[in-house]
Amino acid sequence: MSFPASLSAWLLVLLCAVSGAYCLWRVRRSEREARGGAGGEALMGFGMAVMAVPSGIGPWGPGILLAVFCGAALHALWLLRGGVHHAHHLVGSLAMAYMALTMADGHGHGGGPPLVTGALLVYFAGYVLLGGARLVTAGGGAQPVAGGPPARAAELTRACRLAMGMGMLAMLLSL
Repeated sequence: MSFPASLSAWLLVLLCAVSGAYCLWRVRRSEREARGGAGGEALMGFGMAVMAVPSGIGPWGPGILLAVFCGAALHALWLLRGGVHHAHHLVGSLAMAYMALTMADGHGHGGGPPLVTGALLVYFAGYVLLGGARLVTAGGGAQPVAGGPPARAAELTRACRLAMGMGMLAMLLSL
């Protein structure tokens, strides 16, 4: 791996780890019903950081990541009881399990059925574009919602989700 590619990989690791840390902080600060979603996002951020490490994660790493993200997918299924807005957690967990599975098959960061990879690329590209548009339109004069998080905290949460979506898109592009 060349120096610029290695640098971009480490920047992706940093971005995902910081996003995971912010989501973990949100778990501690959130109301009980919002903790599940924030916890899932924290797991996703840290898992993405581990998966993006350019030097690899060892021979046991892909299997461990596959188990973790299958567990995260089950957690996301559980969260769907609270509403369909948690479906993104399920798609993200399944995408990470899919990438871990391609790594476990010995393909490293290459391989996997093009149809599945393409469908995930389309989903996350749409998620990033929509999330970016929502973040841009939310800025400026956003007023806090009564009983909800302050406007800046809501914008930071959107930015965190957008950063993880872009990280997922970058990781899928490397398949």
